[in-house]
Amino acid sequence: MTNLSTTEIIILVIGFTGQAMFFMRFFVQWLYSEKHRRSLIPTAFWYFSLAGSFFLLAYAIIKKDPVFIVGQSTGFIIYTRNLTLIRREQREKNALAEQPLNGDN
Repeated sequence: MTNLSTTEIIILVIGFTGQAMFFMRFFVQWLYSEKHRRSLIPTAFWYFSLAGSFFLLAYAIIKKDPVFIVGQSTGFIIYTRNLTLIRREQREKNALAEQPLNGDN
């Protein structure tokens, strides 16, 4: 077996961390759906997607793999957008919940 340098080990750790995050997103989604007895995507799915994409994008950049870089950078944008939409929806729900009912003046 070839001895790996510290840099090579760090690169592998980055890559495997990204893969672990992507695995966790599916695992969390499966458990969440089982709990609710229907197919749902929890917010944690998007956070694991974003984290996985970040680490895999870093790995792809280090490895200088243009195909992987494009794939992960577009995913990163999509995951960020989904989290933005979720936050917006939560703010709107909270604002509606704080409004007084008609006639409660």
